[in-house]
Amino acid sequence: MSSSPVTSPAPAQPYGRPPLRTVHVLGGSAGDGGCAHVRSLATGLAARGVRVTVCAPVAAEGEYDFTGAGARFEPDAASALRAACAGADVVHAHGVRAGMRALLALRGRRVPLVVSWHGDGPPAAGALGRLGRLLERQVARAAAVVLGASSDLVDLARLRGARDARLAPVAIPAAPEPDDPGKARAELGVVGRPLLIAVGGLAPHRGYPVLLDAARDWRAMDPLPLLVIAGEGPLRAELSRRIEAEGLPVRLLGHRRDAAQLLAAADLAVLPGRGEPRAPLAQEALRAGVPLVAAAVGGVPELVGEGAALVPYGDAPALSGTVTALLADPDRRASLAAAGRAQAATWPSEDDTVAQVLSVYDELMERPRR
Repeated sequence: MSSSPVTSPAPAQPYGRPPLRTVHVLGGSAGDGGCAHVRSLATGLAARGVRVTVCAPVAAEGEYDFTGAGARFEPDAASALRAACAGADVVHAHGVRAGMRALLALRGRRVPLVVSWHGDGPPAAGALGRLGRLLERQVARAAAVVLGASSDLVDLARLRGARDARLAPVAIPAAPEPDDPGKARAELGVVGRPLLIAVGGLAPHRGYPVLLDAARDWRAMDPLPLLVIAGEGPLRAELSRRIEAEGLPVRLLGHRRDAAQLLAAADLAVLPGRGEPRAPLAQEALRAGVPLVAAAVGGVPELVGEGAALVPYGDAPALSGTVTALLADPDRRASLAAAGRAQAATWPSEDDTVAQVLSVYDELMERPRR
């Protein structure tokens, strides 16, 4: 059964005296989707008088500037995390791995734990998969509240034993207004040919091998489209070898701070992977009116509605055919762009997200401590 988002009003501001003290725990790389969400939360919570401490990798502070959002930053060393949690009223972990680290830091303390499940990638097989399910169970059962970014994650948290799991869609900050799209296209050498873009780390769950399979079919198109992939990661060498050996019309751009500008210049955006129920690329593409082709997996169909062209996950011929058909049909692309903007207008704003999270904190402060 699908879940409904919490609609409790935010508590009156300022929060009260003394200020509510929250610690946000991030795990994984600096580029994961939770970082942008925590940056947005830190900004909104600090503006409402909440004291926010963010414990995360040092690289994440350099990338997202939590301090500039009004938070105190602490590196994610175990000792620093335990010290930060010692003075907290609420600890909020983002992701299952971060939830486990927060549990260890809170051992022996009666501080409520909120865990946001954004999707930590697809489930692993074998021993790693069993370990992942064990961690999910431990975190789900220990959390006072689990906030799932999509309905399927809420259902998963309940399956793993969460006593209180709620839908909490994650809003990301709106991208800045793009510069002249023609300038970005000229810099990429894309004049008189279609430009396709994918954004995200070069990791197995992103679906890039399937995307390259689809790109083989595009070699016969005239004009020849160019696919650019903005992101860095462990698959770079493997993907580079394939691109060169097969003569694919694909360029790996590495990590780009101007990915939003590149997206605005694209004819199509492509999201072939899984593990991102509120994928930033999907949100940014629909907001910008860039037609999106995405794998129908996880929370993506719930996110995009009728605002994107969906294909089966891992189906290279379907992905190739859908992209080819859209490039040949400007009316369909315009219709998708309009539907995408309409779908984006239904998403919660950053203020809505902050209000929902703050209402959860307020509720936990009223509960007896376990």
